Amino acid sequence: MNATRKGLWKRMVEYKYMYVLVFPLLVYYVLFEYVPLYGLMLAFKEFNFAKGIWGSDWVGLANFKEIFLLDDFWIAFRNTIVIAVGRLVFEFPVPIVVALLLNEVRRMGLKKFYQVVYTFPHFLSWVIVSGILVNFLGTFGVLNQLLDLLGFEKVALLVSPEHFRGLIYGSSLWKDMGWGTIIYLAAIAGINPALYEAAGIDGANRLQQMIHITWPSLKSTVVILLILKIGHTMSSGGGGFDQIFNLYNPAVYEKADILDTYVYRRTFAVGNSYGTSTAVGLFKSVVNFVLLAAANRAAKRLGQDGLY
Repeated sequence: MNATRKGLWKRMVEYKYMYVLVFPLLVYYVLFEYVPLYGLMLAFKEFNFAKGIWGSDWVGLANFKEIFLLDDFWIAFRNTIVIAVGRLVFEFPVPIVVALLLNEVRRMGLKKFYQVVYTFPHFLSWVIVSGILVNFLGTFGVLNQLLDLLGFEKVALLVSPEHFRGLIYGSSLWKDMGWGTIIYLAAIAGINPALYEAAGIDGANRLQQMIHITWPSLKSTVVILLILKIGHTMSSGGGGFDQIFNLYNPAVYEKADILDTYVYRRTFAVGNSYGTSTAVGLFKSVVNFVLLAAANRAAKRLGQDGLY
């Protein structure tokens, strides 16, 4: 045992700079991911400011019973699932296709130009993007002014429940499509060039090389990212809190309100609902865990590596 500890300590000293780089990330996760777990007790308590979290009265599952009886909760739950599934269907495959196409661009200067153009919108916050969309698509935006000038009827895209989800998917693709290609391009860069050379000698064209070399080499990365995406179905990453919060309005609550925005309103608009809000958050985490485990098991059944 002592020899093992000495060996471990020796390796830690040898790679001390690696641990220095990892340390800030470790501190981040401890402070913002593990310490807040203490607050999960609120899901089973009636919070009292004077008594604090620990001293508040225990109410068991009363907070869960309350939220499960609310129609607004189930509307937000349904919207969260529908929007997350829509993102998987309409958004998830696009970065894969873009990465495959960018890999086929042989002129390095042109390839870098495309990457910059596609990636730049990611660095704009949703506050800025939503402002751009309002200025272009709002009731008095550029689009409606142009339609009015041409004698056509105005379109209220931002307050139309029928069009709002399409607007969500489209704006999210424009903003994050290029950023999503980075991991796939990195995976493609790790493919042995000798495979392409051998395929070329055997007479395979570029499309055949993409299908039989690039895609099989990329598939494991796609599966892992898909599992992670499914595991974030109920979280802000799946629904897109920042995007929806900055774009939605009461007119589209029925189609756009997700659990994260629902919790925000209950906590800060209704007030004194910390117990039920925490219960919603815990419910989301449990569902995410179940979906993650199910997706990982399904991937393994299909012959993929999975996460664990």
